[in-house]
Amino acid sequence: MNTPKPPSNPADIPPEQSLIKYPSLFPIKVLGPKVEGFEAAIAHVASQFDPTFDPATIAKKDSSGGNYLGLTITITATSREQLDELYRTLSTHPMVKWVM
Repeated sequence: MNTPKPPSNPADIPPEQSLIKYPSLFPIKVLGPKVEGFEAAIAHVASQFDPTFDPATIAKKDSSGGNYLGLTITITATSREQLDELYRTLSTHPMVKWVM
């Protein structure tokens, strides 16, 4: 029996097979240095991808050593393309250590 292989690229998944139903609230965790301007920079990026994003909803958590700040931003996801581009933008931001 020949079973079809799943798509190797998540962007190739048909919308009807996606586990995310759009639009929906989608949390994203971002880690960066605990410095002035980090939270504002991430809020600015989030606002570029979700005009309804409210910076007051950002959840913050300091690292155990106090050198890093973890942020959870929750955006309204409208498409796979939007999420992919947001992850790319955050991942390449000079202040960001990782995105999850």
